[in-house]
Formats: sequence, C-alpha cells, structure tokens
Amino acid sequence: MAQPSPEPSPTQPSWPHCGQDSSSERPFGCPGIHVAGHTACLAHLGDSDRSTYLASLAPGADIDHRGTPFTELLLNALVHALRDPATGHPRLGAAAFGSATFEGRPEFGSATFESYAWFGSATFEGRPEFGSAAFEGRAWFGSATFESGADFGSAAFKDYAGFMSATFEGYAGFEAATFKGYADFGSATFKDDADFGSATFKGDTGFGSATFKNYTRFGAATFKGDAGFVCATFEGDAAFQSATFEGDAGFGLATFKGGAGFEAATFESGARFRATTFKDYAGFRATTFKDYAGFEATTFKSDADFGSATFKSDADFGSATFKRALSLGPLVCAGRVTLSGAVFGGPVTLAIAARRLECRRTRWSSTAEVRLRHATVDFARAVFEYPLTIAAEPDPFVLSDGRQVTEEPFTGSPDPAVHIASLRGVDAAHLVLADVGLAECLFTGTVHLDQLRLEGTCSFDTVPSGTHWQSGHLVRFTQRRTLAEEHHWRASQPTAIPGWHVPVCGAVQVGPAQLAPVYRALRKAFEDSKNEPGAADFYYGEMEMRRHDRTGTIRAERGLLYGYWLLSGYGLRASRALGWLAAAMLATIVLLMVFGLPKDGTKQEATGTVPPGGGRVTFEIGKDDPRTPTGHRFTGERFDKALNVTLNSVVFRSADQELTTAGTYIEMTSRLAEPVLLAFAVLAVRNRVKR
Repeated sequence: MAQPSPEPSPTQPSWPHCGQDSSSERPFGCPGIHVAGHTACLAHLGDSDRSTYLASLAPGADIDHRGTPFTELLLNALVHALRDPATGHPRLGAAAFGSATFEGRPEFGSATFESYAWFGSATFEGRPEFGSAAFEGRAWFGSATFESGADFGSAAFKDYAGFMSATFEGYAGFEAATFKGYADFGSATFKDDADFGSATFKGDTGFGSATFKNYTRFGAATFKGDAGFVCATFEGDAAFQSATFEGDAGFGLATFKGGAGFEAATFESGARFRATTFKDYAGFRATTFKDYAGFEATTFKSDADFGSATFKSDADFGSATFKRALSLGPLVCAGRVTLSGAVFGGPVTLAIAARRLECRRTRWSSTAEVRLRHATVDFARAVFEYPLTIAAEPDPFVLSDGRQVTEEPFTGSPDPAVHIASLRGVDAAHLVLADVGLAECLFTGTVHLDQLRLEGTCSFDTVPSGTHWQSGHLVRFTQRRTLAEEHHWRASQPTAIPGWHVPVCGAVQVGPAQLAPVYRALRKAFEDSKNEPGAADFYYGEMEMRRHDRTGTIRAERGLLYGYWLLSGYGLRASRALGWLAAAMLATIVLLMVFGLPKDGTKQEATGTVPPGGGRVTFEIGKDDPRTPTGHRFTGERFDKALNVTLNSVVFRSADQELTTAGTYIEMTSRLAEPVLLAFAVLAVRNRVKR
C-alpha cells in the first residue's frame, strides 16, 4: 500500500510570537503568526490594520495564520475577503492554519483550497463546516482536535488528505466526500459517530490504528485504491454494507467490539482479516469476494453470518476461532475453503459449495453438520469430541426465504459429488459419512475406524477392469471395493498392471501390513450396518493384504491363504469354487473310468465236498478281485457309473459301486475335496446375498 508523503511544510517554518503585552486584547505568549508587515497576529491587530489587511486580500491569495485564535466573526471576515465575486465561493491559495484555534462554527463550506491546506494540530471548538469544500492540493489535519465533530460531507480532496492522530470529539461527517489522493486517518480518534457513507476514496486510504468509539458508517463507500484498517479499533457498531473495495482491503489485527456489518459488500481484490477480532455479530451475508479472502487466526466471539456469500477465489479461515454456535453458509467458493487449525466452540452447521475444503487439525468441540456440494474434503488429524456428519447435498442450497443459492462458479460442473481426500489421524468414533465418495480417501492411521457410520451411498474405488498380461500370464480382477492406498501400493510394484492409481506427489505410501487392519475395521463397520456384501469386499481386501504381507504373516500362513484364494477367492468367489468343483468332478470321472471301475462284475464261485454216504454239504463262496480293464475304457456304461460315484462323492455319500483298489482311493479323495469346494461355493453365495 502506498505511503503518504511527509507533512507539508508552510512557507514560513518558524512560529514567532506576538509582542509581549499584558493588555486583555493581546494576551501574553499568543502563538499566532504575525501578519506580514505587522507585529501581531490577525486576532490581535488593531481594527484599522486588520481592515487594511483584509482589504488587501484577493481570491486565491496565500495566507498564513498558524497559531491564531479565530472567533467565528474573525474567520467569517477572512473568508469573505477571499470570496470570488464570479462564483460567490471563497477561494484560497496556500492556506496555513496549523495550531490555530477556531471558536464557534467555522464555515469553510464550498471553499476552494487551490494549494495546500494545513490545519495540523488545529483546535475546532465548534463543529467546522467543510461540506462541498474542494482541496485541490494537499490537505493536512494531522493531530487536529474537533471538539464538536466535523462536517466534511461532499468535500473533495484531489490530493493527499492527512488526518493522522486527529481527534473528533463530536460527530465526524464525511458522507459523500471524495478523496482523489491518499487519505490518511492513521491513529485518528473518533469519539462520536463517524459517517463515511457513500464517500469515494480514489487513491489509497489508511485508517491504521484509528479508534472509532461510537457508530461508524462506511455503507456504500467506494475504495478504488488500497484500504488499510490494520489495528483499527471499532468500539461501536461498524457498518460497511454495500461498500466496494476495488483495491486490497486490509483489516488485519483490527478489533470490532460492536457489530460488524459487511452485508452485500464487494471485495474486488484481496480481503485480509488476519488476526481480526469480532467480539459481537459479524455479518458477511451476500458479500462477494472476487479475490483471495483471508480470515486466518481471526476470532469470532459471537455469531458470524456468511449466508449466500460468494468467494470467487480461495477463502482462508485457517486457525480461526468460532466461540459460539455458528451457521456458516450457505456460501459458494470457486476455489479452496481452508478451515485447517480452526476451533469451533459451539454447535456448527456448515453449508458450502467449493472446489476443496481443508479441515486439517480442525477442532470441533460440539456437534457439527457439514453439508457440501462439488467439494473434495481433507479432514486429516481433525478432532471432534461430539458427533459430526459430513454429507453431500444433492440439490442447490436454499436460503431462509426459499430462494436457491446461485452456484455461478459451478455452472459447467453439473455433478455436485463430494469426495473425501483423507481421514488420517481422525478418531472416527463420532463420524458419520453420508453419500460421499471415498475412492480417493486415505484411511491409514484413523482411530476407531470400525465405529465409522456410512449412510446412503458411499462409493469406494474398484480394481482395474478387463484382462491384463502380468509376469507371463493373463490376469483378470473380480470387481470389488478397494482403498486408494491399496491402489498406491500396487501401482508401485515392479510388475504393476495399468489401472492402479499412483499416489499424489508427497503422499506417504503404506504397505499390506498397514492396510490389513484398515480393511478389517471397515469390514466390521459394514457388518454393524448390516451391509454384508460390502463387508465381504473388505474381508477380501483384508485377506489379500495378509497374503501379500511378508513382514507380519509367516510363510506357512501365506501358503494357506494362497490356497484359500486360489480355490474360492477366500470363500467369496462362488464361480471360482464351482469351477474347481467342476474340474474336480471331471477329473474324478476320468480317473474312475480309467482306473477305478473293474472290467466286469466279479463272479461268485461255490466250492465244497460231498461226504460219502451223504450228509451235510459245506460251501466256500469266493469272489475275484476287481481288475482294471485292459480294453476300451471310455464307454457310455462306464461313464454312467463314474458319474454316479462322483455325484455321490460331492454330497459325501457312497454309490455302492464296485471299484478297483485305485478307484477306492479316488472315491475317498473326491469325497473329501469335492464337498469342501461345494461348501466354498455355497458360502460365497451366502456372503453376497445375506443381509
């Protein structure tokens, strides 16, 4: 922001005193500058000399009356002597009134100061009238005291206007004033109302460290340059409704002890409220921020209203403190809304349509509801002590009067989907997610993830589709819900196939040992919500991570898991189990036809001896051992017998079919393996359809 030039210097640098006289007309030590050619100030000249001096003045003349005590009558006489007959308005050249004292009501209304006007350290006992005055040169009111206020309504400052350290003890009226140069009110004190409504500041404006002790109005004011209110203090209500800030607006470290109203204001450049304190109501309803809006480290001790506010760039509330119940929004932000490090002390309702919402290390000390549109949300290491709901809003937000909020920045983006980017480090015991996308979400390090509640349609990422060539063989993944971190890990493997998503730059990558507990916790969360098919996907992911974990899973266990995966997809892939069952049955049939069925039915032979002379006959019945056929083995009859044995083996029954010794062992093996495969298939179907 531009800085003002040094205080303008008058023509005469020193302030000679009037002659030391003990008479009542010329008090001792009068600081008034002597009138040229005389030994007294204008106030203490004799009547004849004063009349002669005033008669010598012409419109546009330079005057120097620093330190002079002016009565209302004396000032009127001076102003009248400088009045332009053509316009009827006073016209002054260089005017020096530094440290002068003005009694009554000084009248400078409609006066024109053609060169600099210096009122530094002047004292106005009555309320001066500068309405419609024109300052064509520099105007300096630094350290001036306005004991009854001041009226600068419609005044025009075409160059630098300095009111540094000025004190307005009464009403200060600058409504409709125009400042064409730099306007400096740094450290000024307004003890009564200050009205800058509809004022126009065409250059830079500085109210740094100014103090407004009563009502302050900048409503409908226009700041075409930078506006600085750094460290300003507003002890009464401050009204900036419908104000326009075309340059940067700086309110850093300012204190608003009363209400602060910025409703319908427009910030066309940066708006900076860093470390500002709002002790009472802060209103930004329908405010438009066309550039960066910074509220970082700001403290809102009472209500804050950003309803229908529009941020066309980023909005930063990082480390801000909201001590009471808050309804933030509905607001629209074309860029990023940052709430990282913010503290919410009361119940919170956020309604935000934004590209991105960052809530890293945000602390929520009461219940909260976050309703979003179009946003990607980062909640890494956020802390919530009470239930918090993050939900996607399918329709545009509606104001209290029934009107829909206009989402102009998202006109070309009809999909209002909400995506969670990270929940790392969060205690999810009180967290509810509704209708949000979790395909990009990072879960590692989340505490009590098994207590996370998922409502509505919460979508996760999936495995790559199609068939791919990997390490000399074809690979095809069955579709299932997966975590973004599994994508990142698989994409980092040397034999990774296309379709696994690589991590964003700087993301911490984790492996199967860290992902298995995450899948386990999410599985339990789905089971608790009675979503068994969803739980099955996360059980599959857990088993996959255990199978690939070479640090926490021993070799033998990995072998068992590999077999479990190969045969039935961990009891979740019915088609795989049925395929293996069909293959096993086919192998059993073939083996029985080749080795298991005897050539012919065994013949029974009776042998015995008839005793001489008759009597009882004893027979011994023998049976031939079944023999493997040597001829054609693949006949319809043998297939029928083999199929009968195999089908009975699937249900763990015996077919009562004669078998060779090899066939007996084949049947025993099939009676053990095939029912297990059938059970795997039934289990997989059950896991997919049960509720």
